[in-house]
Amino acid sequence: MKNSLNTLTVLRNILSDKIFAAFAEAVSGNEESYYRFVSLFYREQPESGLDFAKYTVNLIYRDENVCAKISASGNLPAAQLVKAYMGDIKTIKSALLDIDARDLFVCDVKNTPLFASTKTTVSEWFKTYSTDGYGRFLQNYAFIYENGNLIPSGTDDGISVNSLKGYAAEKKLIADNMENFILGLPYCDMLLYGDMGTGKSSTVRAMVKNYFDKKLRLIEVDRKNLPQIPEIRRLAATFPMKFIIFIDDLSIDGSDEKLSSLKVCLEGSSAVYKNSMVVATSNRRHIVKENFSDRQNAIHESDVLQEQLSLSDRFGLTVMFSSTGKEEYLSIVKQLAADMNVTLESEKLCELAERWALEKGGRSPRRAKQFADIAYAAQVKGVPIDF
Repeated sequence: MKNSLNTLTVLRNILSDKIFAAFAEAVSGNEESYYRFVSLFYREQPESGLDFAKYTVNLIYRDENVCAKISASGNLPAAQLVKAYMGDIKTIKSALLDIDARDLFVCDVKNTPLFASTKTTVSEWFKTYSTDGYGRFLQNYAFIYENGNLIPSGTDDGISVNSLKGYAAEKKLIADNMENFILGLPYCDMLLYGDMGTGKSSTVRAMVKNYFDKKLRLIEVDRKNLPQIPEIRRLAATFPMKFIIFIDDLSIDGSDEKLSSLKVCLEGSSAVYKNSMVVATSNRRHIVKENFSDRQNAIHESDVLQEQLSLSDRFGLTVMFSSTGKEEYLSIVKQLAADMNVTLESEKLCELAERWALEKGGRSPRRAKQFADIAYAAQVKGVPIDF
């Protein structure tokens, strides 16, 4: 074992991965370092099928190096960068071939495409970045802002655009605006407001997932971090991706300092930061809360109203999600039941769905989904629907 991976340049970041770092030590170290590496690989990566070549390629694929970033922006890296990248690939390949696996784990270098024919595959490799993104953005659609960085949220509600029923006109408005944003056309920051359970937040998340292959990603911002939105937009501008900066359930006190931060963020910021759009959901059209004391005199009441409107109007597009009536609610129930292959007779299904809504305090897409889940579970278990 003579190879040294300390000569890596473009791909040097992968040495920060503890398993690959142990491998780097093993290929240039002694017998004991080899067994430490194998033990760590066993412990940390059983799902890889114990194929270290496959594990290494995945590291390279997710690495946020300069070549990957340039490629994700739609450009071809300079010849010297590509040469350095290919040199790193050859160095890694040589180290993988050199290590003595001793039948303790798989290291199938010859059948791993990136190492099989370097010149051809690196060219194809870079092409994937132009559509898929790069680094952390390849496998994650949602992020949170933490300590000046974007961290994958690791959550996925499993909801898709097709699984969201009803509100066709509202979804079209949102989709058209997002498509304008993705295409670099004029777009508007958006406010989605309406009753609870109407699917506002789910629609935003599902839309982002729907445009994942267009390099659209979500950054979730909670209320306490509203003053950091300008900084988040500046950070987002350093990545060759498109971002929805998402504020769920937005409601601000009239005296709250966060109000001015959000207003500044919405006022002309899209002209500066063209790769981020602010989208918020709220249960009220006027986001700013009004206290009883705000109504004590007509002059102040007028000021409060103007303050409310000035913030709401900064969202160029507002979309209302109103409560569903009986007909629309039952239509959503039937569509969801059909998707789940629930075979209950339609009249009985509607009767039980309506009773569910009345007992739970109203009709909404959320109530429809809850009932459809109950009906599906009862069918699978072969028992009557009971609640």
